[in-house]
Amino acid sequence: MTLVRVCVLLAGVFALAATAGNDTMAPLSQYLMSPQAEIALSRSAAPAAISKRATIMVLGAHGYAVAQKGQNGFRCIVERGWMQPFGAPNFWSVKMRAPICYNAAAARTVLVYTFKRTEMALAGASKSQIQDRIVAAIAANALPRPEPSSMAYMMSKSQYLNDDAKAWYPHVMIFTPMYDSANAGATWGADRRLSPVVFDAQDKMPEPWTCFFIPVAHWSDGTPAPLYSGT
Repeated sequence: MTLVRVCVLLAGVFALAATAGNDTMAPLSQYLMSPQAEIALSRSAAPAAISKRATIMVLGAHGYAVAQKGQNGFRCIVERGWMQPFGAPNFWSVKMRAPICYNAAAARTVLVYTFKRTEMALAGASKSQIQDRIVAAIAANALPRPEPSSMAYMMSKSQYLNDDAKAWYPHVMIFTPMYDSANAGATWGADRRLSPVVFDAQDKMPEPWTCFFIPVAHWSDGTPAPLYSGT
């Protein structure tokens, strides 16, 4: 099965039936985890040398809040279904758990979009309303562009992205300012034979960045991961 390679979350076809066809989120309780479990899952996004000193955020009734304050500028978080592309058939999946650790530059800019989408979802906005408001906010320069050097780790073997491939390849993501998507992959040599850089222009999200990701050979705990095969 070909996996659609997209940023935030590597979303595309999430065949999770729990909320299929719904235009608003399921009851909040279905998305929540115990704080201890969410903290542990958040930290698993990056190697311990990074995540043990990172700020950890957990989802609650009013959005994400700091559970443990860090010292190295990284912020680790478990993103939920509404961070998928708006065309995803199961946008409101209650199963999706995407641990990710953003560096300081991405935490100041890219992570803001997670907070914004979450705020609207918890307020009862529909998928189409969230999309329209994100697009309008970007057009009004009310949301930031990614800072230079924005990147994130997504290396947790405990991630749950879909029923078929619960844990996709561990990888590092790099966010760059939006530019001509037709040529974006070529500028990085992405998707060429034996190139470690992956890029897919399909299922673009409205957020103002291009995202490349680089699969790595091990999970955050150091255990070997399947070698990326391009599928």
